[in-house]
Amino acid sequence: MADEDIAKMPFEQAMAELEKIVADLEKGQVPLEQSIVIFERGEKLKARCEALLNQADARIEKITMGADGKAKGATPLDVD
Repeated sequence: MADEDIAKMPFEQAMAELEKIVADLEKGQVPLEQSIVIFERGEKLKARCEALLNQADARIEKITMGADGKAKGATPLDVD
């Protein structure tokens, strides 16, 4: 798969492939040259997962309550 494919991957697919790469590298049965190639792909998959998590985090909001106990709006989660 090319780098463009990684840029289009949903989080779950990128994470699953990253987990497989980690497992393969941990087994220690991958030739050195292939290890380097899949490690580099793993770095790109990690970056994709982080970017998607950051996007999701930016969309999470904290619901604010009015004096009557009902929701009155929302603010970004990291704003106090």
